[in-house]
Amino acid sequence: MDTFGSLLTGLSVAIAPTNLLFALIGVLLGTAVGVLPGIGPALTVALLLPVTYKLDPAGSLIMFAGIYYGGMYGGSTTAILINTPGESASMATALEGNKMAKAGRGGPALATSAIGSFVAGTIATLGLTFLAPTLVEIAVQFGPEDYFALMCVAFVTVSATFGDSPVRGLTSLFIGLALGLVGIDKLTGQARLGFGVPELLDGVEVTTLAVGLFAIGEALFIASRRHAAPEQVEPVRGSLWMSLDDWRRSWKPWLRGTFLGFPIGALPAGGAEIPTFLSYAVERRLTKHPEEFGKGAIEGVAGPEAANNASAAGTLVPLLTLGLPTSATAAMMLAGFQQYGLNPGPLLFADHPQLVWGLIASLYIANVMLLVLNLPLVGLWVRLLAIPQPWLYAGILVFATMGTIAAKPSVAELGMLTVFGVLGYLMRRFDYPVAPVVVGLILGPVAEAQLRRALSISLGDPMVLVESPISATLLVVALLALIAPFVLKGLDRFKANED
Repeated sequence: MDTFGSLLTGLSVAIAPTNLLFALIGVLLGTAVGVLPGIGPALTVALLLPVTYKLDPAGSLIMFAGIYYGGMYGGSTTAILINTPGESASMATALEGNKMAKAGRGGPALATSAIGSFVAGTIATLGLTFLAPTLVEIAVQFGPEDYFALMCVAFVTVSATFGDSPVRGLTSLFIGLALGLVGIDKLTGQARLGFGVPELLDGVEVTTLAVGLFAIGEALFIASRRHAAPEQVEPVRGSLWMSLDDWRRSWKPWLRGTFLGFPIGALPAGGAEIPTFLSYAVERRLTKHPEEFGKGAIEGVAGPEAANNASAAGTLVPLLTLGLPTSATAAMMLAGFQQYGLNPGPLLFADHPQLVWGLIASLYIANVMLLVLNLPLVGLWVRLLAIPQPWLYAGILVFATMGTIAAKPSVAELGMLTVFGVLGYLMRRFDYPVAPVVVGLILGPVAEAQLRRALSISLGDPMVLVESPISATLLVVALLALIAPFVLKGLDRFKANED
């Protein structure tokens, strides 16, 4: 009953006119950026961080969540119409969706995507509603050594999840950890890595790093590829609605995709790409129309899109209950919490129940808004693809710079923004994942504080880190997650040499 009571309290927060407006802005922005190739929800949240730092925390976080959900919806539009996923999680959708569009069935493909996203998002949000309090009860029992071990799991899994190479992921993470050391040591009062610059004594602002890496870096990277051939938009022909046969073939994939996406998304190393491709493989195996796969099978759109949106709700489980981001957008949302002095975790549910439950309740409302907006406005979303990229990214550069200066007017801050922008471009250019840098900056100081606390309680005995069953288990998991990619890569090379 407590969960229902908390949800009703959250609903009273979510239906406040201001918060409904924030949710509407979020889903509209999210869908728009999902449609535009190269601009994802993580970049959008990063851009809005410096602009929203003086706004109401509940409204801003509801807007960020709406952007996240909307981005998952919008990414399927470009995947289906121009074979270019707006989000990496929409790659599986492109396999069959674009074939359907070329066969004159773009309308049913977009419809099954939107309805499947609504079904999956609603069921997964129910899962978040009832699973989060249980996880909070477990997390309250954690000591400082357990939290440190949990941070180690987060560091390793985030580094392994983002990007193709674990070494590059770990390199990105260590850049973030190094940036987290900048500023005054809270225990000793000594300046660290300040290099004589007074502005650095306050540490590196998460918003400046996020905007530089995501917005400036992405704009520079797109500009460097300006001669790439433009994609051809496939027009939506025929009916926008699904036939009775389309409904019959879609409802089971929606449910299967949901039950694949939510639990995998909730894992520390889950993400959205794994369940979407897994769902595609399952639908291909279970289909009664195998001859259509590769030519435009509606099951190949319905299942992955449901898995995609269910995983988005899944990533909010570890974010809200443990403070662990498992996607780039979740990392940006974590930065959003921190700019208001809020730390996601078990204490968030105790100290700010109205805010956290208002955020969860708003997800139900955002889902309904997205379903109502997506199908009627499909023509508008398609027209967004006609915006010239130079205009788009020039606007992003101006918006990013103005937002950063408004949040913290300083020449040093503008210089850091430029440096982080160039770093973001170089990381994309050489295929280094960007998200682990932000995760390292946010979670690094938290891990350091928990480690020091654990060692202080044990009078400096490092064995305290493995004496607790929880911390010992988590450290073993972190070690296995660290060595597994290298072992698998070695086995692949061994098999290749044998062949």
